[in-house]
Amino acid sequence: MADKRDYYEVLGVEKNASDEEIKKAYRKMAMKYHPDHNPGDAEAEAKFKEAGEAYAVLSDKEKRAQYDQFGHAAFDQTAGGYGGAGGFGFDVGDIFSSFFGGFGGRSANGPRAGADIRAAVDLTFEEAAFGCEKEVSITKNVSCDACQGTGSESKSSSRCPACGGKGTVNTTRNTILGSVMTQTTCSRCGGSGKVISDPCKVCGGRGTVKRSVKVKVKIPAGIDNGQAISMAGLGEPGVNGGPAGDLLVSVRVRNHPELKREGFDVYLDRTISYAQAALGDKIHIRTLTGTVELTIPEGTQSGAVFKLRGLGIQKLRSTAKGDQFVTVKVETPRKLTAEQKELLRKFDSISGGTLESEAGGQPQGGGGTAGDKGGKRIFGKKK
Repeated sequence: MADKRDYYEVLGVEKNASDEEIKKAYRKMAMKYHPDHNPGDAEAEAKFKEAGEAYAVLSDKEKRAQYDQFGHAAFDQTAGGYGGAGGFGFDVGDIFSSFFGGFGGRSANGPRAGADIRAAVDLTFEEAAFGCEKEVSITKNVSCDACQGTGSESKSSSRCPACGGKGTVNTTRNTILGSVMTQTTCSRCGGSGKVISDPCKVCGGRGTVKRSVKVKVKIPAGIDNGQAISMAGLGEPGVNGGPAGDLLVSVRVRNHPELKREGFDVYLDRTISYAQAALGDKIHIRTLTGTVELTIPEGTQSGAVFKLRGLGIQKLRSTAKGDQFVTVKVETPRKLTAEQKELLRKFDSISGGTLESEAGGQPQGGGGTAGDKGGKRIFGKKK
């Protein structure tokens, strides 16, 4: 999709533009390049459609978020990217008419895009990190096989006599301001402009039936919890030849028992012993791709953080990866033997001495207390 211009550039707005700014920019361009204002001007028509395409994405919060993250690849099935979207499921004329009512009006039985369908998929921490393929089940309207989508047993229909095939009827009423004409959807044909004399027994004349459909969804490596994948044309079918809606699959990522994620970086806490921290050691660390060896240097303090470059999560639309950060916490032993305590006292003594007693603040020797004649013992020596 290299030939497509950036949608913000198309509408002439900044990437942080508000919804109102985007709407105003589109209104201005739509008025300027509308085919009715530029009859026979192919370039103006192309710009009108381009503006409509840009607005269809940027005016939809979910599609805009996908576009900001993935660019045009978010809506391109051929890009091998993120579920794809060969089309946007919108009608430029419908967008324009929602603002201005159109030029000369639009027929109610014109093509209309189908509704979007939403689904969700659960992923493990690793599936989100490396990408995978999942299958989701959705219930949607599909073309009736019995009548081939016509809604008629004989697969034929006739023009609605009430609206003459327009799908709308005009009503004139008198007010204090004069005669006012209103246009409403034809109640006889429901706006289709057609009537069926022999409705299909399977679909009841609708032309569609509800059916459970399984869809394979390609999950891109690096996707995160709460993000969504847009798959164009897999939503509800369009009306009167309009494009089908999209299938929007939101992602829910389960927590990992050890690893945590922030952006594309991975975090892990690891407890080490006092001896490992003081003397240094080589420990094995769990990563997304397996176990690696991490060197703990002598004198490591509790809370020290080590970076394992490139062992994080793959960034979307890139081969680059985040990093893994390991925070070490030094564990203080809770129960010590008499020999261990004595060794620690000796270590403290030759290190400069900070202990105030032989037993964690409980003076020993002669049953005395601090201030007694027995005196206070420090490092096993009488002071």
